[in-house]
Amino acid sequence: MLWDTHMHCNFSGDSKALPEDMILAAIQKQLDGICFTDHIDIDYPGPTPFSFDPSEYFQTLLTLQKKYQNRIRIYIGVELGLQPHLKQRYADFTSAWDFDQVIASSHVVHGFDPYYPEFYLGKTEDEAYQEYFTSILENLAVFYDFDVYGHIDYVVRYGPHKNQNYSYHKFQDVIDEILRTLISKGKGIEINMAGFKYGLGHPNPTEAILKRYRQLGGELLTIGADAHQPEHIAYDYHKLRGILQEAGFTHYTVFHKRKPVFYPL
Repeated sequence: MLWDTHMHCNFSGDSKALPEDMILAAIQKQLDGICFTDHIDIDYPGPTPFSFDPSEYFQTLLTLQKKYQNRIRIYIGVELGLQPHLKQRYADFTSAWDFDQVIASSHVVHGFDPYYPEFYLGKTEDEAYQEYFTSILENLAVFYDFDVYGHIDYVVRYGPHKNQNYSYHKFQDVIDEILRTLISKGKGIEINMAGFKYGLGHPNPTEAILKRYRQLGGELLTIGADAHQPEHIAYDYHKLRGILQEAGFTHYTVFHKRKPVFYPL
């Protein structure tokens, strides 16, 4: 039995999926549980607004949680798009609502989302990737009210050559610093299976980063597919156990009321 604890529905600006359709797809795939983690990206520079009314969000999901309580467990989370100047606004937000899980992610780096080509102008691909990883450390220096950091190498989904010239070892110094910082703060990471959906041939982060996190003593690891539509829930989950066991994991983590619960693979 497995969970998918990173997914989006029409409360996210980049999804049109109805939450109930996501739940029914998860039941069809025989998942033990799911966690909705819709986007809050304050000060997002692109044309799509990434925000939702938390009162409506909780009311909708709690109703569905009750409706399907005998068929699947449904948790309520959020994915925060961090930027250092937003630290207090996010701290106020997370303390005001009873989330099960908070994912911290880097979607905007110094005013630009790596999803768009503008982020890469005037710099080499390696320089852009280095800037992205360094920005994670900038966020970690000021904000820690989250449970896991999402898709740590998100940037390689959208770079000029994606992950063709990318490896953990090329950026080992900064990635190791990220992992050590997360571990020292008691925070986890996720394995995000959407890397396979994007044609990378690897999860985000890569297998080498997952293995290094475990070598450094990291134990908090959530699993998710970053689905924005029902058919992508639990994407390529048949690969999941082998990847995690090869990296040295025997369990994965599900957060409930911001507390980690460990499940065997």
